[in-house]
Amino acid sequence: MNAPRSSPDAGAQAPRLRLQALHRLHVGPIDLSLCPGECISVMGASGAGKSVLLRMIADLDPHEGQAWLDGVASTAMSAPLWRRQVTYVPAESGWWDDRVAPHFAPDFDFARWLPMLALDPAARDWPVARLSTGERQRLALLRAIRAGVTRVLLLDEPTSGLDPEAVECVERLLAMQQHAHGVAIILVTHAQAQADRMASRQYRLESGQLAAVHAADVPANLSVQGVQIA
Repeated sequence: MNAPRSSPDAGAQAPRLRLQALHRLHVGPIDLSLCPGECISVMGASGAGKSVLLRMIADLDPHEGQAWLDGVASTAMSAPLWRRQVTYVPAESGWWDDRVAPHFAPDFDFARWLPMLALDPAARDWPVARLSTGERQRLALLRAIRAGVTRVLLLDEPTSGLDPEAVECVERLLAMQQHAHGVAIILVTHAQAQADRMASRQYRLESGQLAAVHAADVPANLSVQGVQIA
């Protein structure tokens, strides 16, 4: 079955995430809405402010403007509660314990989830220092996905540096979250082919504003591929 690049009947659904006049430093004001299960991509030059945008949405940095999650304003809930549901995954995540397992819930099923990302289940007992950069990226993504809690994923180049097999695993996992749980995704990527595979809408961040990328702007030799859900 092909994974949805946008949620079914997305036009008739209330937004999962809505941004109004979000502004910080050289980025904004930004107005944007995402439906449940929708993925949009954001590309742009280094320094354009892509990470600033994601951090604003996650309420990690002071900013102007407002954001709503399923109609509830970010100002109506505590910052930790917002961030558990609107979760930012940076290109390089922090690790607060020397070993892998303490970064996950006690009941996290490593035997089930790690093989989905081509990771050895034994990694649960590894020291973090043993992990490669790619292994850290994939584990940080798994750490961010909380079944029934995470509603929006803000992903900052989640597959940079991964080999094609690992990239496919990550995209399949994200497609499952869209399809099964209605998770909305904002994907910062430098890979045009990845944006074509995953995103229902594509944007470039230029001069602090999101500019929609139209189909005519996408190189003709790139085809849109559905991600298969196992």
